[in-house]
Formats: sequence, C-alpha cells, structure tokens
Amino acid sequence: MIDDARGRVLVAGGGIAGLAAARALHRRGVPVLALERRTAPEDGGLAINLPGNAVQALGQLGLGDALERVGSPVRRREYRTHRGQLLFAVDEAAFWGEAACPRCLRRSDLQRLLGQDLPPEAIRRGGTIRAVRATASGVSVDLGEGGVEQGGLLVGADGVHSTVRRSMFGEQATRAAVLGQASWRFMAPNPGIDAWTLWAGAGGLFLLIPVDTDAVYGWVSISRTGAGERDLAKVRRVFAPFPRLVQDTLDRVLVHPDAIHHSPLEEVRIARWTQGRVLLAGDAAHATAPVWAQGAALALEDALVLADLLGREADWNTVGLAYEARRRPRVAHVQAMTDRLSRTAALPDWARNRLLPVIGPRSYRAAYAPLREPVSVWERTGDGRGASVQGA
Repeated sequence: MIDDARGRVLVAGGGIAGLAAARALHRRGVPVLALERRTAPEDGGLAINLPGNAVQALGQLGLGDALERVGSPVRRREYRTHRGQLLFAVDEAAFWGEAACPRCLRRSDLQRLLGQDLPPEAIRRGGTIRAVRATASGVSVDLGEGGVEQGGLLVGADGVHSTVRRSMFGEQATRAAVLGQASWRFMAPNPGIDAWTLWAGAGGLFLLIPVDTDAVYGWVSISRTGAGERDLAKVRRVFAPFPRLVQDTLDRVLVHPDAIHHSPLEEVRIARWTQGRVLLAGDAAHATAPVWAQGAALALEDALVLADLLGREADWNTVGLAYEARRRPRVAHVQAMTDRLSRTAALPDWARNRLLPVIGPRSYRAAYAPLREPVSVWERTGDGRGASVQGA
C-alpha cells in the first residue's frame, strides 16, 4: 500500500453512499477523506424507507442499536387499487425477522448516524470537483480554487449525475425508468395509516409510509403522461379517482409547494464501474427506480464490500475488479426484479388488479429472499442469480 496521502481513499460525495463508504473504511482503519460540494447536509429526500438488507448493513456498520431510536418500523406492506381495494399485503416483520425489520426514518437522521464517530478531518465540505486524474499508483482530484487532494484510490459516490463517472467513464447518459418519468417526495401529517401503503391507478402511484406517530413520508409518481411537468398541482387530476385519504393528504401538501421535492425517475446501468484506481458506488454506479427501495441499501452494501477489500488487500490496483465482481450479481438481481414489477405497474388497471393478488406476493419473495442473506454470505455463494427462491 502506498504511504502518506496516497495511502488513503478519496470519496467523492458526502451523501448516504459517501458517508457509508467513509464510515466503513474508517472502521477498518483505512485513511479516508470524503469530498462534498455542499457546505451542509441536504435533506431533499426528506425520509427514506430501509428494507431489511439495509437494516442488516447498518448493523454491520455498528449502527444497529442507534437505528432503533429513530424513525418507525415498517411491519406491514399493503398494495391497493386507486379505489382503495386491498390487492395483497405482506407481513414484513415476519418475512425479515425482528432483527432486520424494515424501517422508515428521516434522511437527516440516517446521515447523522452514518457520520457519527467520523473524525472531522474525514470530511471536507464546500469543494466542487473540477477534474480527476488517475495513474497506476494513485489519483488526484482538482477542486479548483480549493486545491488538489491526492489518494491511493477514488470512490465516486456522487449520485445519479456523478462527476466522477463523467470524468472517467465518459458521457454515459442516464435513462428514464420503466416505472415512470417523474416523481415527487414530501412529508405530511399522518392521516391514520400504520403500514407501508401504495395506491396504484391509471397514470399514477401514491405511496405513504409512517415515519413516526405524527408524520408520513409520501412518494408520488406519474407515467409518461405529463412527463416534464414539475408542479404536482398541475398533475393532480391523475389522482382524482383515488380515496379521500389520498385527496386530503394532497390538499395538505399542496398548501406548502416549497416543501415538495420533484425529481425525474432515472436509472444508471453501465458496462463497468471501475477503471484502474477509480471506482463507482451507490447511485453513481447503479441507480434504479425505487420499486424495491434498494438505492440506499445497495450503497450501504457497496461500502461494506469495498472496506473489506481495501482493509485486507495490499495491492489496490486489483481492488476495483474484485469489488465489481462481488457486487454485480446482487445489483443485477435487483435490476431484474425492478424491471419485472415496473412492467406490471404499467399494465392497464384491470390487468394489473387481476394479476397482483397472485404474482404480487411471489414477486416480493423473489425480490427480497436472496437479499435476506447478509451481503458477505450472498456474494461468496452468488452465481449471478442469488439464493434459490421458492415460488419465484
């Protein structure tokens, strides 16, 4: 391993993926510096749903006990028609077990947990990456007037529109998700739900998840009808047939439009995540539509695998390919399951409502059963398909 500054890892990004990587590396004794362009954490995602494999990963990052003190457990999942009819439900607590029960919490709480115990010198804020230069022995990151930082390896954990990906892997454009083209996120007073609840209708999806006794996290998506529209109020007609509870929630949310966060639904699928001593992690490598809530989960797992490799490999030139080989099968599984359910969601109402009571529970098991195995176990035995799933 290279000594001095070249013996440390540079991480581009100080969001969930970047903080997870910094934390995992710090816990393995690998010097790390995370570079974040924002001067303070951003909370544009408002809240986040963590499935069981994300909860397991946080436990491996030493945050299991702390996680239990924030947010709300998600014990039940319900899929409903736009009229409110229950199509099927899943007992998530029983599926994952109490130790890995899914949880919804404020994104700011998750970032705070990931950043706790990190020394101040492990994060540098306020610097925008201008250029990346890599050699056979290290990398340098040009921060413009902020100078240059050097390291032995660079992790691009800077999101869907990654600067590192563009610098090192070319202008590989993101693609629109099969699920839809636009989405909105918001927090709202809890209208009385106690489960992860999705209402699906022609042209739109409406999801509410309890965050605590008083608040829910909301996520709304529309299909290609109305693509490019950023104002939720202007596409509200899509949700006119939905239940009164949905209408009331929309009424409350639209009173404060500045608190509604719009974003396109984009995915990243590229042929390689590594080039020499530069590699990608989290959404920069493999952003997917939030069908199975795997964005943060996969980023947390990326961090654990990367830290494991860097903590025990003397030759950092081989780490990138080993990392990609270990992570590709699990990510490919999530992407395949995302595409499958996205296509189902795009069916006409009558077809989707007939199919989901039958295939919905099976799809849930097919997507999540392999992910119940802790990441290190799954990837030692994974062959690109994951564990055997009954009824998939």
